[in-house]
Amino acid sequence: MTRTNGTGDGSGVPLPLGGMVLRPVPKSVGCARRWFRRFSDSQRLGCSADDCVLMLSELVTNAVLYGQAVESWRVRVRWYRVGDALRVEVHNPGCPAPVRLRTPEATEAHGRGLLLVDELADEWWAGPSERSGTVVAFVVQRAFVAVKDAPRGGGAGGWGHR
Repeated sequence: MTRTNGTGDGSGVPLPLGGMVLRPVPKSVGCARRWFRRFSDSQRLGCSADDCVLMLSELVTNAVLYGQAVESWRVRVRWYRVGDALRVEVHNPGCPAPVRLRTPEATEAHGRGLLLVDELADEWWAGPSERSGTVVAFVVQRAFVAVKDAPRGGGAGGWGHR
């Protein structure tokens, strides 16, 4: 699990491409999937958009299920271009919580989300979020290789608030 830095343009700063703010309710998972799908269609990613949508769905589900705060709170999702990689972050408030892979029993209905992320992502990590709480992120390398001059934000992918 390695944090990815740099954009490949010499600036060393990830390029924000979009994001959204969601209410911590189950229907927000579908909103995140639809919003990211619009973003990925506008970017013509060189990686599997279906895999990215699945990973995002798992991370937003976990944020909705396990995020905690004393006051009203939101789940924040952000996506970046880092060189030719795509980085997606999901932030939830509260005290930073330990995030770990676990191996659920065959009879358990839940507990496989991070296993999917671990299998599909080139990298993933979890840690304290910049606004307190927890961030879990995944990186897909070479997501922008097929389209070097893809649009950089705005359009259908840009920033959303739900």
